[in-house]
This record gives sequence, structure tokens and C-alpha cells, in this order.
Amino acid sequence: MAQRWSPRALDETAEVRPEQLVALLEAARWAASYGNTQPARYLVGRRGEASFDRILGTLNDGNKAWAHRAGALLIGVAVTRNEKGDVPYAEYGLGLASQNLALQAVAEGLVVHQMAGFDPLAVRREFELPDDAEPLVAIAVGTLADPEVLGEDWRIERERAPRSRIPLAEFAFTDRWGSPAV
Repeated sequence: MAQRWSPRALDETAEVRPEQLVALLEAARWAASYGNTQPARYLVGRRGEASFDRILGTLNDGNKAWAHRAGALLIGVAVTRNEKGDVPYAEYGLGLASQNLALQAVAEGLVVHQMAGFDPLAVRREFELPDDAEPLVAIAVGTLADPEVLGEDWRIERERAPRSRIPLAEFAFTDRWGSPAV
């Protein structure tokens, strides 16, 4: 899990093989969800497919600048209603599924970058989503490349910056807020 990160430097010649994509989607499919409601759905396009171009077209310009190199692009969608009514915690269910997908990508030797920078209304129109389907995240999947492919110094520097997380003592508390649990 500590090997997972969100690079933007992707190898535009590398392919996400169909069996790798299936493994990622299977990992997402088996994620936990509230009451087994399974609200996560994905729109999927591999580079060279029309659906890839359609997803790419919904990304903001900053993300288009690098995401076109991905081997696959996905949109994570939360289904908010099913035959039983409203689906509680649908967004959380999509989050769990997407994390499974990202961790499986690491196991497959791939990288994933999840993005909020896309137009949900464009996704809704482009893919004819029903009213109970909420597009919440765009996901680029690919193979890591040298950061130089990004071209701009600030992007390259950002890509090479050390990864960090807050200390565990600031992450988990007991007794009261701020009192470290471990």
C-alpha cells in the first residue's frame, strides 16, 4: 500500500492489457459496501477506443495535458438508488471500490491517478447516465514514465517531490481529539 501514489508522468506507448483492466475492475467489484448495495460503477476506455477519447474530453485542461498518455481512463460513478430505494453511503462505496482498484493496479505494476478535475455534466450527457448515477471521479491508469514527459518544470518538480503523510500521532486519537491512540 505504501507503494501507491498518484503520478502524472505516464508512458504513452505502454498498454493496459485487457486482463489487467479486468483484474482492476474485479478488485473494485469485490469492495465492501453498505448493506452490500454495491453502488460503484465505472465507465471505461482504453487508449485507442472511442470511449477513452470521450472520457478525455470531459477532463479539465490541466488534466488533459497529461492524462492523454494513460493506457486507460475511467469515470467512477455512484448509483444512488436501486430497487430498494435510496442507497446509503453510495459515495463511500465508490471510494472503497476505487481504492481497491488503485491497490490492484500497484499489484499489476501499474499506476493510478484519481481526479476531481472533470465535468460531471458532460459525462452525464456523453454517456447518457440515468438520474440516479452520479459521476464522482475520473481515473487515469497507466505505466509510470520519466517525469520529463510532462515538459513543464513545475510539473516535473512536483512529480519528483518526496511523498509524505502526517505522523500517526496526528492521525489516530483516543480519549479526546489530539490525544494520540498509538
